[in-house]
Amino acid sequence: MPRIFSGIQPSGELHIGNWLGAVQNWVRLQQSYECFFSVVDLHAITGRYQAESLARRTWEMAMGLLAAGIDPDRAVLFVQSHVPEHAELQWLFNTVTPIGELERMTQFKDKSSRFESVPAGLLNYPVLMAADILLYRADLVPVGEDQIQHLELTREICRKWNAEFGRGEDFFREPQPLLTEAKRILGLDGQAKMSKSLGNTIGILDPAEEVWAKLRPAKTDPARVRREDPGDPEVCNIYALHRHFSPAATVETVAVNCRGARWGCLDCKKVLADNLNAALDPIRARAAEYQARPERVVEVLGDGAHRARRVARDTMREVRERMGFMPAASE
Repeated sequence: MPRIFSGIQPSGELHIGNWLGAVQNWVRLQQSYECFFSVVDLHAITGRYQAESLARRTWEMAMGLLAAGIDPDRAVLFVQSHVPEHAELQWLFNTVTPIGELERMTQFKDKSSRFESVPAGLLNYPVLMAADILLYRADLVPVGEDQIQHLELTREICRKWNAEFGRGEDFFREPQPLLTEAKRILGLDGQAKMSKSLGNTIGILDPAEEVWAKLRPAKTDPARVRREDPGDPEVCNIYALHRHFSPAATVETVAVNCRGARWGCLDCKKVLADNLNAALDPIRARAAEYQARPERVVEVLGDGAHRARRVARDTMREVRERMGFMPAASE
């Protein structure tokens, strides 16, 4: 089967933005592809972070992925730092990556503006991403439009390395984008992308009462000041969430009732809460099983790292030989 690599940072508990934007797609892809999914903790330290919570957040993210439907019998799930070849290959790729290419990355420009002193890791972030993908010689990478620039840099690094060390062949194959439907999930503030750091999320493991506590004050159509004011569902973030979690007939009813001022925003939110909780209930149930046996998550990650290292070591053995390094005695 064609091979896929994708990663997610350990922000802690998965929220519905992660789930709709990436993880649902991963669950589908594992049915038809050889999938390597990683909790990319090395990426998570390129900015300011809380060292004392990194391990916990990594475990929580892995547990959330398993609860959401990632099947360790179908996909390789592992923690990035448990496979040291990621960092090694990044260093080697630094030798063929022009600084100018890194400086023009849109995300680097955006994120570097937040720092008084920009860390080198932020600049080299896309090189590590290239190492993540090429280490497993992945055929496809599921990405949204906002990640195409980084994937194109990966392809450029691939070409440059092959030209210099490939000995006339393409040792690394250029990964192709597997474009996914753009699902930029707005947060409950209705303004910014859903992000745990902004506090505008609903966690996939939030209990029903907490889901309602978060939905109740969530932003809706700003034109609806009073219950009798007609609204425009197309500009309402609650309506956008209905499209993801409510049946088609309900979505149509929501639109009609909103435009005709037949119900208030709280009525609309209550229906969404019911459908959202129905979708999350199976995930919560699986999460409860893993929380009761936390060692099972550790076992899955250990097995996943073992399987990932087998591939990574084969790749790096060939890379070192082609780049002229003296083999270690153990090899």
